[in-house]
Amino acid sequence: MSVHKISNTMDPINTAQILKDGETIVSSSGTFELGYFRTGNSTNRYVGMWYKTIAVITVVWVANRKVPLTNTSGVLKVIEPGLLVLLDNANGSIIWSTNTSRRVKSPVVKLLDSGNLVVKDANDADQGNFLWESFNYPTDTILPGMKFGWNLITGLEVYLSSWKSNDDPSSGDFTYHFDPTGYPQHVLRKGSAVQFKTGPWNGLTYSGTPNLKKNPIFKYKVVLNKNEAYYTFDLLNRSIISRFTLSGSGVGQRCMWVNRTKEWVVYITSPTDNCDVYRLCGAYGSCNIANSPVCGCLDRFQPKDPGGWENADWSNGCVRRTPLNCQNGDAFLKYSGIKLPDTRYSWFNENMTLNECEMVCLNNCSCMAYINLDISRGGSGCLLWLEDLINIKELSEGGQDIYIRMASSELVLIGLFLLGLSLMLYLRKRKKSNHILREGGSPGHNCTDNHNYGSHNKDIELPLFDLYTIIKATDNFSINNKLGEGGFGPVYKGLLEEGQEIAVKRLSRTSLQGLDEFKNEVIYIAKLQHRNLVKLLGWCTQGDENMLIYEYMPNRSLDLILFDPVGSALLDWPKRFHIINGIARGLVYLHQDSCLRIIHRDLKASNILLDSDLNPKISDFGMARSFRGNETGANTSRIVGTYGYMSPEYAVEGLFSIKSDVFSFGVLVLEIVSGKRNRGFSHRDHHHNLLGHAWMLYKEGRYMELVDAYLGSVHLSEMLRSIHVGLLCVQQSPEDRPNMSSVVMMLGNEGVLPPARQPGFFTERNLFTVERTTSNNAASSINQVTVTQLEAR
Repeated sequence: MSVHKISNTMDPINTAQILKDGETIVSSSGTFELGYFRTGNSTNRYVGMWYKTIAVITVVWVANRKVPLTNTSGVLKVIEPGLLVLLDNANGSIIWSTNTSRRVKSPVVKLLDSGNLVVKDANDADQGNFLWESFNYPTDTILPGMKFGWNLITGLEVYLSSWKSNDDPSSGDFTYHFDPTGYPQHVLRKGSAVQFKTGPWNGLTYSGTPNLKKNPIFKYKVVLNKNEAYYTFDLLNRSIISRFTLSGSGVGQRCMWVNRTKEWVVYITSPTDNCDVYRLCGAYGSCNIANSPVCGCLDRFQPKDPGGWENADWSNGCVRRTPLNCQNGDAFLKYSGIKLPDTRYSWFNENMTLNECEMVCLNNCSCMAYINLDISRGGSGCLLWLEDLINIKELSEGGQDIYIRMASSELVLIGLFLLGLSLMLYLRKRKKSNHILREGGSPGHNCTDNHNYGSHNKDIELPLFDLYTIIKATDNFSINNKLGEGGFGPVYKGLLEEGQEIAVKRLSRTSLQGLDEFKNEVIYIAKLQHRNLVKLLGWCTQGDENMLIYEYMPNRSLDLILFDPVGSALLDWPKRFHIINGIARGLVYLHQDSCLRIIHRDLKASNILLDSDLNPKISDFGMARSFRGNETGANTSRIVGTYGYMSPEYAVEGLFSIKSDVFSFGVLVLEIVSGKRNRGFSHRDHHHNLLGHAWMLYKEGRYMELVDAYLGSVHLSEMLRSIHVGLLCVQQSPEDRPNMSSVVMMLGNEGVLPPARQPGFFTERNLFTVERTTSNNAASSINQVTVTQLEAR
């Protein structure tokens, strides 16, 4: 690349001065120069910055990379209120401009010795108080002192974008980011597709770049706090010239200028080899560039798709040789010398010991691995992975230890530990058996029994009430005792003879939810015990009558309070946040901690019941589905759920998974924060539903406007965090949504949240389109009534 310029050093630009084509500004140290240039044989002209002191012209920043000048009439000028603009003097059009929200009377532009071009108030003595700075808007180069990452207060991200080619500085295909999601790592993307991740920062370096070592040339660090998240480096020897750049082919390069040979020397590159290709070997696959083929499974793992593996298709990755059994106890196996997995879904604590980290991971069935967070001082802190491990690479040097969750049978456990574990399980089983016998059930029952509705006491560990008892308790289903009605049928309040209040759910003869849903609810909820799930006390089936008997919830369902103008005023933010967290914990139990892995499929405000202390209880399991082993989802031609809460992939294609419940939870969160229903939401400025409205406000940085007016601003940061988490849960793609364990952790700490992407079904038009795809006999409603059957498209 050649750059054509004419030097004519000028003082800092003020409002009375302009920089014309052919003139330049030079930093006071003489290191950097700003001016006009063109590349190769192109006639396009750009304003840019390069090193003045080296023979090979190397452009490190470009102002107007999107819109080049096509003549030599360019004028760079600073104007009030503090804008730096590039004008085409031939026609007066603005080619490029900075942005600032502050107004000053005497703005000036200076090129600092660091290579940072800044706009500031000439009367401001604060040397760091800039209206605008080029370090916040780099092109393809990181210079020493630049903060590469995020300002978490303003939302500004500093990232690199490659040139399109050596002779075209416009934005190319590749971008390079500092990603603080989960825990910091660098990410290379081609378009929106991830190409490479460095692995997490470990206090010394990035896990996947062990060649980035302590050296006498430069020092580097990662800063992560509530205000900022960034990587930066500084030169230890100011006579050395070094930069990090992203090439047009998508390679990050650390380059050093060697004055003796008059050339740039590449010091470090990333990615370095084929094993750096993101997700090449799939989950629990490990890449070793010295092997052929390069992909293999971690020890004690085997290919998930042996046929594909033999044909060099490793995308499905590996699975454990022995499946996990969280309820009966897992353990951890140490793997050494590897590049740590992708930390997109992870959690960290800077103060835990390694033993404390192990216990936290062991008690969370979604936790797949743990390590010391910081190895710079012998090991401290805790980093957990909350989903399957991907992007693992075997390193010949500099790799780290990681402790991966395994079935305990894979490890050799001896002595008192085995004896103690066996004794604990035996006593637990005896206690459960005695309880079942007292309730009239069978001690042989467990979570793996086949569902056999006909064998009442064999498979269902609940009292069977007679019809007379229920009739007497509800005063013969008196209208005065009726609490409400849903898709299943009416619900009545009752009082048993011993004084216990109950809620009786009576299957209507005209209900579109039939015996299958009734059986489903009895079977599932009888096996679930959690403080955030409604408790089923018993059931009754006699003649044409089929009823479920629940504990009575004095505050009834969430929707009756939340969407009531008077009732919602009683729900202050601590109560609402308590409800959000309770629902989240209930879903974690359903998805991973219960003996059956349950997908609810009809989570909505009317199915959240509130007890006397406003503790939330998830109810109505008539539409639920269970999974076993490594299953995470399925497909159905019978779509159930409620419009406004159904995820796009489920409503349109019949695909459901735990991420379907995550979507519904996200809708609930936004409803709880705003006090508005998703369906039926209206706004004078647009036709979006609540999700679309929240998304629009989020993009514009105004999402505090979503908060219910009753809530005030005392807990604003917690409310905004909840909105952000809600938007993460309703993202269009299920792969982008976090699991519920991650949600609980995101709600409970102040770590950095990933940016949210566009939600699914964010306009009413989307939803009505889905309704028109239903069959003629489909039962649907735009109100909050459950949809019991649709034909999937």
